[in-house]
Amino acid sequence: MNKIKGKKFIYLYIKGNFGAIMGLIYQKEIQVTEGHIDQNNHVNNVQYVHWVEEIAVEHWESVKYKTEFSTYAWMLFDHHIQYKKQVYLNDIITIKTYPMPPEGIKQPRKVEFYCNDQIVVDSHTLWVLVDMETQKIKRLEKDWLNIIV
Repeated sequence: MNKIKGKKFIYLYIKGNFGAIMGLIYQKEIQVTEGHIDQNNHVNNVQYVHWVEEIAVEHWESVKYKTEFSTYAWMLFDHHIQYKKQVYLNDIITIKTYPMPPEGIKQPRKVEFYCNDQIVVDSHTLWVLVDMETQKIKRLEKDWLNIIV
């Protein structure tokens, strides 16, 4: 495991629709504060959605320099989230994210939230990569993730 600027990178072997590829997991920890809590005294569901987007952006910012797409932006296309357990004030959450093999123009990404080594929220998102200059969606090669490992 390598540590860069306080973030941890873990290499994982992922098997997807396009065969086995090396993927990169990005992770960080967050301590739950009062600002994350809702009227039911647990982490607000909307907060998880915010964290899903935030960690995806952080991960991209940490690896985009390895690609020819460093001036492109990811736009969220579809989002599914499943809440499994509640998390409370002062709990420590570990957030892990990793891209999965592309599906046409869509780039799937998993985001998993853990508290006390148990998964508490599971998210699956689909993103599209947009050339900010032309505003066109970029179709990525099946093996493009190999360059960010």
